[in-house]
Amino acid sequence: MSILERIKAIEDEIAKTQYNKATEHHIGILKAKLAKLKAQLEGHAKRGGGKGFAVRKEGDATVLLLGLPSVGKSTLLTRLTGRESKAANYAFTTLDLIPAMLHIDGLNIQLLDAPGIIKGASSGKGRGREVLTIVRSADLLLVILDAKKAEEEWNIIKEELYHSAVRINEEPPKVYIEKKHQGGIEIMGRAKRFGVNKKTIVSVLNEFGIHNANIIINERIDVNKLIDALAGNRYYTSALIVINKIDSVGEERLEELKKKFPNNIFISAQKGIGMDDLKRAITENLRLIRVYTRDEYGEVDKDEPLILKKGSTVRDFCRAIHKDLLRNFRWAQVWGPSAKFPGQRVGLEHKLEDGDVIFVKAYK
Repeated sequence: MSILERIKAIEDEIAKTQYNKATEHHIGILKAKLAKLKAQLEGHAKRGGGKGFAVRKEGDATVLLLGLPSVGKSTLLTRLTGRESKAANYAFTTLDLIPAMLHIDGLNIQLLDAPGIIKGASSGKGRGREVLTIVRSADLLLVILDAKKAEEEWNIIKEELYHSAVRINEEPPKVYIEKKHQGGIEIMGRAKRFGVNKKTIVSVLNEFGIHNANIIINERIDVNKLIDALAGNRYYTSALIVINKIDSVGEERLEELKKKFPNNIFISAQKGIGMDDLKRAITENLRLIRVYTRDEYGEVDKDEPLILKKGSTVRDFCRAIHKDLLRNFRWAQVWGPSAKFPGQRVGLEHKLEDGDVIFVKAYK
């Protein structure tokens, strides 16, 4: 049997096996075998080459517009950036990856409009694997859903991302493996609290070729999260759900959607509704901060801030400017939200915030 045939056979067996305490162990082993086969398939695809999407990353961050065909991604790209991405009222208009730049308050954010994905994309349908591979190069996913069928589309996208080893809005499992030469499998941590029995844990580890190890589990997990921790090819990213075409539904449907998709964004790309809310949500989810430099004469460069990740320190700032600045660092002064008072003198571990102004004193 080919890898695809073996994957299909295991998926069919999992689907027809009712999950309960008696079958938990069997299903766990099947899922471990499935994860290994999919990793093999991914490796074969990478070695095989073939036509894919390639785009040079530009700007301060990259955001991928992801959705089924005809959800309005191309219209949204044009509305946000002014870049024409061919749009029409039929499926599969976008056949290539269309980049455009969104400028917001000193941030330059690269938007990528990808071809629509369909059910079965993770298995290669509709150039699905190529589109889903691009997901790993993005800092944020904008999942665009049609207001009329948002639930159905969201379920399809979640499933295809999951089968492509992409985990959205999740943290990696707090599971740590310390391999050893002998002694079998020893489980440590909060072992009594998670929902996988020891027999299943040992069998799943064995499927991954691990027979002697200490496994430390520091959170409640299921067998899927255990496999994610072992597979080593999972990609964790942030996603923002955007419900488009709200002008095509009534108030009752809109209220229903707001209950089902709380804390997400509702827009009409065609009418320009909700664009400010969307732009604000993009910047918040990217978790970027702008830091401005001040020279020894007190002049502040307000035109070109340095863009850093939220939580960055003075050390990160110096490293981003030049390694010599970090090597010769003496002290820094900070004005702005992170300073207790204007011009506070700080060290390398001081955490910066959006809008800070910084002057670095270095040894000459």
